[in-house]
Amino acid sequence: MTPDANIDRRSYLKAVGAVGATGSLAGCTGGDSGSDTDVINPGTAPGFPPFEYTEDGELVGFDVDLAEAAIERAGYEVGEWTEIEFDSLIPSLTQGNIDLIAAAMTIDEERQETIDFTDSYYESDQAVLVREDGELNPESVDDLADQRVGAQSGTTGQDEVEALVDDGTVNADDVRQYDNYTLGVQDLENGNVDALIIDIPVARNFADGRAVSIAFTIETGEVYGMGMRQDDDRLADINDALAEIQEDGTYDELVAEWFE
Repeated sequence: MTPDANIDRRSYLKAVGAVGATGSLAGCTGGDSGSDTDVINPGTAPGFPPFEYTEDGELVGFDVDLAEAAIERAGYEVGEWTEIEFDSLIPSLTQGNIDLIAAAMTIDEERQETIDFTDSYYESDQAVLVREDGELNPESVDDLADQRVGAQSGTTGQDEVEALVDDGTVNADDVRQYDNYTLGVQDLENGNVDALIIDIPVARNFADGRAVSIAFTIETGEVYGMGMRQDDDRLADINDALAEIQEDGTYDELVAEWFE
């Protein structure tokens, strides 16, 4: 199936998801206590383009399209999206306010103590972003010594900044934390921070449209997954749907749409 020029991208993805759905919604079951198990309410943290951000008042991005396609392909209904800060996503999930996190979240052992993840769907490293016309042109983390370095709170980037503080490269007073990277990039352009540590695809997106550039990369070998509660039986269905999406070319179409 190929997109029709007369329908928008989201309508196309919903059509693709509907074709792959197995059984009627009435037959779906899940591990969520007390909620409508036919509906999966996703949550994300906008300000992380091209994965999730707001454009003309609408939530868009790679994660948004992928999550909706996976939910519908698995035979469930996409509920209402919740947009909150990144470090509030896991508490919101465990408290039952959302059912699925789609926010370029790195799978790690600490998070897996609290939530379950789908199979990974994207690989990334970290990038160091600096002002395009700035005096700082670092080539390694050692060159960030005594600089003001920032990251979005709750992210792998923040972990890397904290590691620089722990080894004495960056002073704790020079650390800047942001609710989202859009605010961080604005601070970088305005000269209020000297460098940001951020996921490579997001750094590339900002470098394409803002007065910032990637100085160097930090190999972290991280992978992203969607988060779900540990007692939610629907996880297996979402994993099956993600596998189908990758096998039938839908995933490649989304990558081409958002990253190429």
